[in-house]
Amino acid sequence: MLDAIHLGASLYIPSTHPTLSDIASGTRLSHIRSLIFCTEDAVNHQQLPAAMHNLAKALAQLQRRDGQHRFVRVRNPDTLRQVLSMPNSEALDGFVLPKVTAANLDNYLDWVDPSQHKVMPTLETRECFCEADIRQLLALIDQPARREKILCLRIGGNDLLSLLRLRRPRGRTLYETPLGVTISQLATTFIPYGFSLSAPVFEYLDDPHTLAREIEQDLNHGLTGKTAIHPDQVAQIERHYPVRQQDMEAAQRILAADAPGVFCFHQSMCEPATHQRWAQSILRTATCYGSHAETPDGQHELGRSTPAPLSHTCTG
Repeated sequence: MLDAIHLGASLYIPSTHPTLSDIASGTRLSHIRSLIFCTEDAVNHQQLPAAMHNLAKALAQLQRRDGQHRFVRVRNPDTLRQVLSMPNSEALDGFVLPKVTAANLDNYLDWVDPSQHKVMPTLETRECFCEADIRQLLALIDQPARREKILCLRIGGNDLLSLLRLRRPRGRTLYETPLGVTISQLATTFIPYGFSLSAPVFEYLDDPHTLAREIEQDLNHGLTGKTAIHPDQVAQIERHYPVRQQDMEAAQRILAADAPGVFCFHQSMCEPATHQRWAQSILRTATCYGSHAETPDGQHELGRSTPAPLSHTCTG
């Protein structure tokens, strides 16, 4: 069963990309966990017919493959209908839905069969800054008929900054901009109801130090996965996902059937009643990404699931 934890760093690829068919067939980028073919912001209006033609050719090459998941980021409900009518669209894992609000949600979801596809609505409109609007959207998606269609929610950082007439400053994480408060609010609104949230893109390719800081802050906010815009970012992001060996051991003890009500482990209080969900998340993550031990110099010694070497060809 597909879980948001399996997506890792999701690589966005414009549907105008000249090698889209090779990527769809697995000839290129076959090692990347999740790919999102974009027909929205990465494609201008004049390019849309060519992008849709290119996407249709790529879908003809698509086969469902273990270990890799493919999605289309549609432009609007009409684009979703067009993609669903393309031959072999059933080989897709699902769709990313842009600029979703309570007002337009069902315009998308009414077309989705959850037995074939899952969707990832994107939170990137001005409603994200209004608690009442966020709660209205939560009330809609927290209903069985809609919930079963949703894999996770994605946070559109650049669109939210655009609404504030801002662009992310170099050397600053999103949490060091006005969006820090917004991301926290989205996390505390949706995660307690069982929805996973995926972290926004980091748009600078020459600042791995700030990217690393932002990923740590993503994880500290409970976010699952992150958007990538270049293949080289995928390994940079996913190297942060293996869990600490001490955390995995603590999680195992917390979830043990004979665990006491409270105990001390590695000089930390462990209380199964309050730490159970954390422990379950740690073990799910370790199953997917492995674990690491701290070395004497403070670096990580990775266990299994070390990412494979990446192509140096930009896809974004």
